[in-house]
Amino acid sequence: MLATIIAITGGLIASSSLIVSKKPNAQDLLDKLTPFQGGIGVLLTFWGVWGIIHSFLTLDLIGKYWSIFLGISVVEFVVGFLLAYSLISKYILENNETAKIKGEQLRAKLTKYQVPAGVILIVLGVDLPKS
Repeated sequence: MLATIIAITGGLIASSSLIVSKKPNAQDLLDKLTPFQGGIGVLLTFWGVWGIIHSFLTLDLIGKYWSIFLGISVVEFVVGFLLAYSLISKYILENNETAKIKGEQLRAKLTKYQVPAGVILIVLGVDLPKS
């Protein structure tokens, strides 16, 4: 259940520009989530990394649930990184100029995937079997 909530919340924030363009009255709800964007992004990044590691530790369980879980984990990592980039840059990359440049280059490459990844994360989060 927690995985579903995290996935859907991250997906909503990541795809907020698309949601607002289709439903302008959703702006109020999304404005309430925006201050937590960095924190949710950090949570999603770590949750995604743990999910990827966990998937490879449980290869004997390959099936629909395993595939959905791995897909969610990868998308959570990407969306989490994009949402948390400002915090990552401020607290981790600030002292290392090379790392800051490389992080910005990676973010620039991934930004065009933010909205589609957010939509995918919502769909996968809704489809995640409840355990």
